[in-house]
Amino acid sequence: MLKMLGIHKAFDETKVLQDVDFCVNPGEIHALIGENGAGKSTLMNILGGVLLCDSGKILLNGKDVRFLRPKDAMDAGIAFIHQELNLINDLTVYENIFIGRELKNRAGFVDKKEMIRRSAALLERMGVSLDPNTMVKTLDASYKQIVEIARALMMEAKLIIMDEPTTSLTDVEIKVVFSLMRTLKKQGVSIIFISHKLGEILEICDAYTVLRDGRVVRSASVENATADELAYHMVGHPVRTEQLQTGKKHGKEILRGEKLCGRGFENVDFVLHSGEIVGFTGLLGDGRSELFSAVFGAEKLQGGKLYLEGIPVRIDSPIAAKKLGIGYVPRNRKENGILKDMSILDNGTLVTLEKYSKGVISSRLQRGEFDTMGKRLRIKMSSAAHKITSLSGGNQQKVVLSKWLAAKPKVLIFDNPTQGVDVGAKEDIYDIIVSLAKEGVGVVILSSESQEMMRLCDRAHVMYHGKCAGVMQRGEMSEYEIMLLATGGREVKA
Repeated sequence: MLKMLGIHKAFDETKVLQDVDFCVNPGEIHALIGENGAGKSTLMNILGGVLLCDSGKILLNGKDVRFLRPKDAMDAGIAFIHQELNLINDLTVYENIFIGRELKNRAGFVDKKEMIRRSAALLERMGVSLDPNTMVKTLDASYKQIVEIARALMMEAKLIIMDEPTTSLTDVEIKVVFSLMRTLKKQGVSIIFISHKLGEILEICDAYTVLRDGRVVRSASVENATADELAYHMVGHPVRTEQLQTGKKHGKEILRGEKLCGRGFENVDFVLHSGEIVGFTGLLGDGRSELFSAVFGAEKLQGGKLYLEGIPVRIDSPIAAKKLGIGYVPRNRKENGILKDMSILDNGTLVTLEKYSKGVISSRLQRGEFDTMGKRLRIKMSSAAHKITSLSGGNQQKVVLSKWLAAKPKVLIFDNPTQGVDVGAKEDIYDIIVSLAKEGVGVVILSSESQEMMRLCDRAHVMYHGKCAGVMQRGEMSEYEIMLLATGGREVKA
């Protein structure tokens, strides 16, 4: 169905894609994988009409095509569902499905009834029970993803590009999206699936292509492939899978919460020691993000007591939390982690600007500290002066992390620290987390990935409907036990 042949693309002197061939068959789910910065997004942006290639050609159903803008790709039946969903929360499902392509009646007015009817028929064909009049802001992440897919199908797309569609979804929600993908496959729709979750690729995809440093290093059937094999082709060397720990005894108590209550959580107790990595996990809506957003002062703590190094504290703003030595790496980079119109350098030093200023910011001091952090985190960039949006998702995450490392916090909270990050960058971030614990920092990991809990954490709290359903030590954790607690199947006392 699709052939991209001899694709080349460079930005200034940086060669991003070199002689890339990429082919997709009709009704095939084809994985496109590689490290952050390997060229996946650039290749798909060329296919989606966002960028023009320097050389090479695209054949769609045997016909030579050239897309000068996204609308050209859409008109050719190609839909691009980006990693960060492009829905409008204050509109209904049907309004989002038809946005930009609203139906009108003979009088020239928007035909609301017909749009609702067609939306309902499409959702029924997809096997999804969803009222088209539902406000999008009330939907959980998996149903928002489904609305994006419905919008693609409404334009009768025959090829859908799905960029990290499961990044913010729980296991239950992922099954919903996978079921829908299988339905589309049966209907002859081809899907390009971009993901860093290698287990998902083995489960849902028919074939895979690996990009490394802008070149195709492997293209094959998924049949008989293994996660270790895929990871090896992505990074060019074997990837670790063992548990990671500091090997040191934990220090004194550094942070403690007693009977903490707030929006989405109640009566939560926890203790964090110096040099300890403590995890909080569960399903969507379990309250863990709201809990630590309140600990950080971004939301209101409605009840309970918080102690820092044994002293009662009241944290009513992130500024207060920062002054007390508490840092927070948020889960949603786009909304809460980066300032899109600022440079990589400014984003990476935003938390510690006062260190470089005596009335006027010293760019020499600012750049010196960021260069040190950039090398420590192995951030891939051509220039720190470029906008943060010029970086891949994984490198953006490293920049967000760098600004907090520069602040030298006592406690650092990571909310989904490896969201949208490839296997190589994930190991880099894990190494940083372990090294922070070795230096005596108390680390909190909020994650829906059981493997992340088991590999990193000394102790894990499993949340269920805003309460702590159980606490497990490192040796007690398993995917089965975590899921049992996260679904309310069992309660284990701390």
